Amino acid sequence: MASSSSASGSGSVVTERRGIPGAQFVEDVHTYLTDSGLDVGSALAFLQERLQQYKLVEMKLLAQQRDLQAKIPDIEKCLDIVATLQAKKGTGEELIADFEVSEGIYSRARIEETDCVCLWLGANVMLEYSLDEATSLLQKNLDNARASLEVLIADLQFLRDQVTITQVTIARVYNWDVHQRRIQQAATATATAQN
Repeated sequence: MASSSSASGSGSVVTERRGIPGAQFVEDVHTYLTDSGLDVGSALAFLQERLQQYKLVEMKLLAQQRDLQAKIPDIEKCLDIVATLQAKKGTGEELIADFEVSEGIYSRARIEETDCVCLWLGANVMLEYSLDEATSLLQKNLDNARASLEVLIADLQFLRDQVTITQVTIARVYNWDVHQRRIQQAATATATAQN
């Protein structure tokens, strides 16, 4: 899932996770600028662009995370309903349920003993399943959703680390540039004072 390659300039390791490029921590700014062939302005522009790319990817991942976090309780609710239907099976007892027909509109239904349920699969597709098949399918979907959420959380943590590294690198390059300018100004002031 993650691959490694060595970074130029600082000897650190840059990794990649699921297409998200790793940020390079710059220990020696001068070496970094020399090896990359960039001046300070270009390096800062490149790093700012990379930071914006990270922020865009983070927004997409957060949207996916919200979708999954909303989907998991729905799947759990469906599993509970199927389990309730299985528990009522063979008792001869009717199940009375209120269900949402449309947003804010509910209807009451008497559900007689049944061996099957209909599940929405998406894209306006509904299929009828036996109670055992429905339980199996819903459990598989729940496991997949939880696994996807775990991967997303790990991706977000990796991304946040890359954002932090990039922000620190931007600060280091900027501060190095300020320091170099002060040294130049001091050298210029000393040279003019001696003349």
